[in-house]
Amino acid sequence: MKPGHPWPLGAHWDGHGVNFAVFSTHAQRLELCLFDADGGHEVQRLPLPGRTQDVWHGYLSDAAPGLVYGLRAHGPWRPERGHRFNPNKLLLDPYAREIVGRFEWRDEHFGADPQHGGHMDMRDNAAFALKARVVDARHDWQGDRHPHVPLEQTVLYELHVKGFTRRHPGVPEALRGTYAGLACDAAIAHLKRLGVTAVCLLPVHQHLDERRLVGLGLGNYWGYNTIGFFCAEPSLASGTGGLSPRDEFRAMVARLHAHGLEVILDVVYNHSAEADEHGPTLSLRGLDNASYYRLPADSKSHYENHSGCGNTLDLRQPRVLQMVLDSLRYWAGEMHVDGFRFDLAPVLGRGDHGFDRHAPFFTALAQDPLLSRL
Repeated sequence: MKPGHPWPLGAHWDGHGVNFAVFSTHAQRLELCLFDADGGHEVQRLPLPGRTQDVWHGYLSDAAPGLVYGLRAHGPWRPERGHRFNPNKLLLDPYAREIVGRFEWRDEHFGADPQHGGHMDMRDNAAFALKARVVDARHDWQGDRHPHVPLEQTVLYELHVKGFTRRHPGVPEALRGTYAGLACDAAIAHLKRLGVTAVCLLPVHQHLDERRLVGLGLGNYWGYNTIGFFCAEPSLASGTGGLSPRDEFRAMVARLHAHGLEVILDVVYNHSAEADEHGPTLSLRGLDNASYYRLPADSKSHYENHSGCGNTLDLRQPRVLQMVLDSLRYWAGEMHVDGFRFDLAPVLGRGDHGFDRHAPFFTALAQDPLLSRL
């Protein structure tokens, strides 16, 4: 494996091979784990050979889209200091463009020993963990453009993709509950009759059902529990025409745009699906817990919980802020959405002493040449 480059973060195919780049300040070693096509068996483990300003990186020649991978992070297990590295846990790349596997709550996903929370759990979860798949980012938008409806003329219609398309009698049965259903003639005609200019979609980022809900035989209908900040929720895809969830979402956006309708996303960047100190080690917690999350200065084995969901992402950290901005740029630039509604936006602007209207997040949005125009 060659050293490759520290940018862009995530896994990116250049036509000849794949470059991997992962942020971690406190890791001592990061390993790239390669799997068979369905993610069931680990076939190779390679250390990422390069490190540049806390980004670990490597280039795999001849690798191509379709490659399934995960990460293992080696470092200190010191929960009292905020460090929860456990190389027995396979980790999902935070920049994954496609997630492989169906998540099931299992004891193997937890980094801490269930009986002794200060000790590391030694069980390997790779057979059950979510993995990432390298994708071909190219897409022919065939001239699609943002409608750019002036704000004073905008009429927002907030909807849940599944609920709206299941309840509308004109949506074909096979497309109900899906992105393709929202793009069908009946759905668009309904919106146009109402005078709507923009649909605001309740969360469509890939999410997990919380363990408590699953134990009750329930699920998280609303989706405010993100695991994939760069992934379209697959349960909202019909698979019609053999399209991936990503491409079905793109086709929906293009068709709504063709009828003058903008697409705005309700996005959740205030917390992740890893919950509190009793939650699983799936991605950010295992890669660099002390960097990704806000931890109380006097009790770093716990989490600041401004979100009410167990943890709070720390946008004071430049690389965490970068992840959020990169996700927004991805949805705006590569998925062509027209704007965002930020769940618990004040949490994104919390500094060391509470909310700051001049916080780095808001400043970064205001100067960004793409995001500032949405």
